[in-house]
Amino acid sequence: MKTLHKALATVLVRHRIAAKLSQEELADRASIHRTYVSQIERGLKSPTLSVFFEISRALNVVPSQLIAEVEKEIND
Repeated sequence: MKTLHKALATVLVRHRIAAKLSQEELADRASIHRTYVSQIERGLKSPTLSVFFEISRALNVVPSQLIAEVEKEIND
């Protein structure tokens, strides 16, 4: 069972790669710093709800889908 931070990291990396975006491109689209994206993807930081919504918008995925995938990662 993964921690919340690691599950979120796994899901975001999966979606970023599927969208063919670099961390820098995702950060630009979400209006956040690239190092913050890196920290989230390494499970070191957890985004605020508003940042989570900006990341989901930048990935063209509804936030509820990302949350469902995070929940599945935690339970697998």
